Amino acid sequence: MPGQINAGRPVADERHEIALVLVDMIRAFFDPRGEFYYPAAQDVLPGVRRLLEAARRGGRLVVHAHEVHRASLVDLEGTKLPQHCLEGTLDIEFAPGFEPADREVDLVKRRYSAFFGTELALLLNEQGVRRVTVAGVKTNVCIRATVQDAFANGFEPILVHGAVSSNRPHLHDASLEDIERYFGRVVALDEGESLLAPDEVSAAK
Repeated sequence: MPGQINAGRPVADERHEIALVLVDMIRAFFDPRGEFYYPAAQDVLPGVRRLLEAARRGGRLVVHAHEVHRASLVDLEGTKLPQHCLEGTLDIEFAPGFEPADREVDLVKRRYSAFFGTELALLLNEQGVRRVTVAGVKTNVCIRATVQDAFANGFEPILVHGAVSSNRPHLHDASLEDIERYFGRVVALDEGESLLAPDEVSAAK
């Protein structure tokens, strides 16, 4: 049971053995007014929604990682990208339907990876997470960086076809190949859904 105490030490919820990390599910990518909007991003929404709903049904830990930058301070990401995701702007608002629910984690990041400069590795370790399902945008930038850092921090990253996207299809495909070969697993959407809500699959058999 979540919240149990064992000899003075909290016991993690066993359902958190696998977690869902959503990356940059914000208006910057999914709203036509967003700085990085591209029309094909809309295609990923149904798949990400299926994973999110499965994680919620399965009682999994859900982390919503998203970029936020400060306009008034130097930010080296600005040497590679146009100004984006500034505090108080439309860019940083969650895409409709992807706002964090109660007990889900709202994690601000300032670099591509959801791990770099954040509490994510500590958070996942304390919750007993071993496997991390990653979904969102963009496959060749923030998704790949997050997957690589998940692997480097000792987690098994899982990427789901139909739940990641990029505006550069050739880099999307190359990133999936590299992730499968060097960092983790790439699975079909149905399998990703069943990993997050396995009891439903057992009940259907």
